[in-house]
Amino acid sequence: MDDYPLLGIFWTMLIFFLWIMWFLIVVHIVVDIFRNEDLSGLAKAGWLLLVLLLPLLGVAIYLIVQGKGISRRTGHRGYRGASDLGPYPVATSSSGGDVRELERLAELHRAGALSQAEFDHAKHRFLAY
Repeated sequence: MDDYPLLGIFWTMLIFFLWIMWFLIVVHIVVDIFRNEDLSGLAKAGWLLLVLLLPLLGVAIYLIVQGKGISRRTGHRGYRGASDLGPYPVATSSSGGDVRELERLAELHRAGALSQAEFDHAKHRFLAY
């Protein structure tokens, strides 16, 4: 322990955890590049090469150019995950929740996400509660 002081251990741990954090940021950006539907295949390849060949500069440029898109895509991905619970909404017991659910059903039907039969079935299930 004499040849490796406490401050040396602190700096080693700090550098190690900063390296892990950097690795996670790069992985998140690479995943976002592939999930970005606004980019063509050539643009995705260009971004990927830039991020992997010049990591500091590539990550900084990607965050500046695509920063708002990252949060938007991450938010949409979380919202879509909620629809995995089932095709039909479940009634809530909170006040005002019933009206909001019926409005959401009507909006999905108007947008074409639900057919007339699906809309009627979901409305019937919702109102049966």
